[in-house]
Amino acid sequence: MILQKHFDFQKIFLILVSSLFLMSCNGKLPGVDSRKFDPDPAKRVQKNLEDGRGFKLMDLGNNSGGVFEFANANELWRASLDIIDFMPLVSANYSGGIIITDWYSEKPDQAIKITLRFLTNEIRSDAIEIKIFFKNCSTDMNCKVTEQDGNLKKELTAEILKKAALYQKEKKEEKK
Repeated sequence: MILQKHFDFQKIFLILVSSLFLMSCNGKLPGVDSRKFDPDPAKRVQKNLEDGRGFKLMDLGNNSGGVFEFANANELWRASLDIIDFMPLVSANYSGGIIITDWYSEKPDQAIKITLRFLTNEIRSDAIEIKIFFKNCSTDMNCKVTEQDGNLKKELTAEILKKAALYQKEKKEEKK
């Protein structure tokens, strides 16, 4: 008996939903005049994108996007890591283009921290932004952190660029 009522309820529900769908039809089926549209799908997609009526999920086969290299293929990245390899790293994010070292010290009251930010993959003097921080602590553990521009920054930049140029030269020779 209970099973019969449940079955009847399902029938009634199905009939109501179907009738709602049928009532929403106005007798006119949506369609398009094929004479007004190009038969080439690529051209239709392009026109829809230009008109703002669509979007692309993927653009396979079109290499117009950015160039992403692996970290070991980027000469600036490799050279930077080689030059500061004596310092412990806090963060090295290749996709973000940043290397941050931890505080490094040879003396208990002084420490240095370096941040490298890559602005381009090209080997040139403005491709890397280097920030150098010094921490000086007095005997009562009162520390003062300052950012300094000086010879060390210039020397680091020059060494990184020299090493990157060597890596680039080796890479070109390997391709030959």
